[in-house]
Amino acid sequence: MKKALLTSLMTLLVCCALSAQDTPAKVYDESLDPMTQIDQAVAQAKAEGKFVICQVGGNWCPWCLKFAKFITDDEAIRQVVEENFVYIHVNYHPRKSGEAGKAMLKRLGNAGRFGYPVLVVLNGEGQVVHIQDSGLLEEGKSYNQTKVLDFFKHWTPKAVNPAD
Repeated sequence: MKKALLTSLMTLLVCCALSAQDTPAKVYDESLDPMTQIDQAVAQAKAEGKFVICQVGGNWCPWCLKFAKFITDDEAIRQVVEENFVYIHVNYHPRKSGEAGKAMLKRLGNAGRFGYPVLVVLNGEGQVVHIQDSGLLEEGKSYNQTKVLDFFKHWTPKAVNPAD
């Protein structure tokens, strides 16, 4: 009986350890003021001739963490993002963010209506250019590389303003 219990316990511990390895790192800094974070990103984007991507969500959201890992791990996507965007993770929790969270979502075109993560493209003036429902980029238990890459390519400053 002891041996069976010990074997079951060891199996459970190994499964938990393996599962923890698949959990992406937390990317949302909950200590940041989201409005200040957005303002700083917009200023940087303007100076660099880029757009801002606000990935709105939180460490509480498994799909938010999966998306962050997905775009970091894919070389082609990472390159397009680095060349064209200031990319920020804007923390929002539907039950904890209060009035400040509501104000932030309003500033971002009420993007929360699409669920999380939601991707908001801002130009160098801080205006919302596009809101992307990330669910449309999913495939199975992850994201579709072609759809994600197409999204980023279609919303670069050069794609939106070809004359610039």
